[in-house]
Amino acid sequence: MIRFIVRRLIAMVGVVLVLSLLLFFWLRSLPGGPVSAILGERATASRRAALEAALGLDQPVYVQYLKFLERAAQGNFGVSTQVLPGTDALDIFWMRLPATLELSFFALVLATSLGIPLGYFAARRRGSVLDNTSIVMSLIGVAVPVFFTAFMLKYFFAVQWNLLPVSGRQDPGLDATRITGFFVLDGIMTREWDAAGNALLHLVLPSLALATIPFAVIFRITRASVLDVLDEDYVRTAEAKGLTARTIRGRHVLRNAMLPVTTIIGLQVGGLLAGAVLTETVFAFGGIGQALYEAFKDKDYAVLQVLIMAAAVIYVLVNLLVDISYAIIDPRVRTR
Repeated sequence: MIRFIVRRLIAMVGVVLVLSLLLFFWLRSLPGGPVSAILGERATASRRAALEAALGLDQPVYVQYLKFLERAAQGNFGVSTQVLPGTDALDIFWMRLPATLELSFFALVLATSLGIPLGYFAARRRGSVLDNTSIVMSLIGVAVPVFFTAFMLKYFFAVQWNLLPVSGRQDPGLDATRITGFFVLDGIMTREWDAAGNALLHLVLPSLALATIPFAVIFRITRASVLDVLDEDYVRTAEAKGLTARTIRGRHVLRNAMLPVTTIIGLQVGGLLAGAVLTETVFAFGGIGQALYEAFKDKDYAVLQVLIMAAAVIYVLVNLLVDISYAIIDPRVRTR
């Protein structure tokens, strides 16, 4: 097991390096470049030359990349010029991270708690009304863009029917204690139940919007996986031996069907981070997604660097955890 984890860690480092290389060249290919973004209308020839020398942009590309890696390893990505002017870019990431993690967690809980049971029961009742209805729902979930779902939910539930908050993470006038940055958790820790409840209400619509695509994918993979397992000889053998339905479901069907589902759930984390850009922007949620949108719109290169690199590292780490959990569930994976 240790050798398996070491191999995955080495592969993870290689992936992060490749991603950093792509990010480095992509940012420098954007129109205007960091010098124009920082100087703006003051970008005279002398100012540009001075700032390029200060940033090391007058040096060879490979030297710039090595310095970029060195600064990234030290957590030095520069200072924000537009999102929060004068604030360290890494500090902006840490400030915005709890909002995105909270939103992604609730969206993933919704997607898995609905997708796995529904996929299992749809497979058990293949061809039934439940099965056909669930398939149609999953197709709609995959086909409809996240931003459209977010706008529809916001329009009907918040604007038209006034059932849920329109935007934000909590009501502005609410006097809530901040400890971790996770508003629901903070409210529970301080026993400020009104603050925790208010934060939960603000999470309902963005979580639903963000969960639609992961739910559809998890449902379809669960259904297909359970159908494959139900046709296996060992399931029929277990039934012939007279084992109880509960034993067959737990030991033979669900355990084996969950192998591909586990991988898919891990991969959906990357989709959640991508969908959070649109969802957080629609609901003004104040997380990494909204900060990434603002940084790209306003050409804040320092914030773009840290947010994209951080998202890539989080995605790779989650996939490492998925690989480890996969190896725990199925020991055969460790030898591959």
